[in-house]
Amino acid sequence: MSKKMKYGIFGVVAIAIGALVAVSAAKKERGAEVRIEEVSNQDLVASVTASGQVIPRTKVDLSADITGRITRLSVKDGDYVQVGQFLLQIDPQAYEAQVLRAEAALANSRASLAQSRANLLQAGRNLERQQDIRKVNVALVSAQELEQLTTQLDVNKALVTAAEENVKQGDASLKDAHYQLSRTTIYAPMTGRITRLNVELGETAIMGTLNKDAATLLTISDMSILETKVKVDETDVSRIQVGDSAVIQIDAFPDTTFIGRVVEISNSSVKGATAATTDQAIDYEVTVRILNPPTDTRPDFSSTAKIVTDTRKQALAVPIIALTVREDSALKNTDQSAPTAAAVEVGKRDVEGVFVVGTDNKVTFRRVRVGIAGEKYFEVLDGLKAGERIVAGTYQAIRELKDGQLVRELPLTPAATKAAGTP
Repeated sequence: MSKKMKYGIFGVVAIAIGALVAVSAAKKERGAEVRIEEVSNQDLVASVTASGQVIPRTKVDLSADITGRITRLSVKDGDYVQVGQFLLQIDPQAYEAQVLRAEAALANSRASLAQSRANLLQAGRNLERQQDIRKVNVALVSAQELEQLTTQLDVNKALVTAAEENVKQGDASLKDAHYQLSRTTIYAPMTGRITRLNVELGETAIMGTLNKDAATLLTISDMSILETKVKVDETDVSRIQVGDSAVIQIDAFPDTTFIGRVVEISNSSVKGATAATTDQAIDYEVTVRILNPPTDTRPDFSSTAKIVTDTRKQALAVPIIALTVREDSALKNTDQSAPTAAAVEVGKRDVEGVFVVGTDNKVTFRRVRVGIAGEKYFEVLDGLKAGERIVAGTYQAIRELKDGQLVRELPLTPAATKAAGTP
């Protein structure tokens, strides 16, 4: 390559670098492109959004108290039942036989009691007769005979007492047998809809003592009062109060929203591992009652509740994107001497604020104190006045802004709005 060609290439590169420097300088002179917005009053609604499932306020899981084959089943899934209505029958033959055995045992105990009472009566009469004879003539009845008759009377009294207890035991056994027999017929304990039917005719019902889920025969739910239980993060649950209103969306009804009210907030947390890590996400269960539930709602429908925690009417507000954080190096040093480097480092802390645009289009970072957060705006409690111009975007521009920097307004376009984020 000749020297002339090398010099030509170097010249082109130098011109390009010079052009870039000139463009950068010109851009700097024009100022950073930002969106500018005036501080104004806005209606703000602070809310917490969480998802959960629709459940009835009252429901009953019916399980068998005995084990046996289902011989009659009079309901099907989705049926509406009244309290006391017959639902199903478990084979009663074994329990009917148990009742018969208990009745026979009780009859036998009562017969024994009658016999014992007759023996007691006879023993008492024998003793009285011998006592009367001894009063007439002591020589005719000895003291030993009287002692034997007295002992026999005491024994018969004890036998009567034992027979009475046997009757009580037989009566209790009969009541238990009748109770077991009554458990073979299951009636509806409440009015509602059959929302789950886990058995079929001919299946064997098992006792629910050890495994309640496996032993559940069916579920009756009162669908007139519906609630949704949502899991709220620990950072948000303190903002929610019983009585707060809510807007509920049910996935099965995507075009309709429903009104709700918070009726319960759990005191204990519901812990669960997050999907991405093994860390425990600490949530609290919040129960929201649906005030206008649709008639064809079913249990376990997925739902999302937007709980309104606070509202403000025409409050001074700034866009959420406008609020940023900067390091405050102001010193809190009572010593009037020059601060040391260590003191400067200790005094630094982060503060929230916005960039205020002056009449010369230069920005100044100003600390502000904010209140509740709406969907797009923060409430301003201190630091700004209505009508002041602030930098409201873009996210990247706000991140790079510095005190005293020159800015120029960027036209607000749909594309720019979509690209905006929260700093």
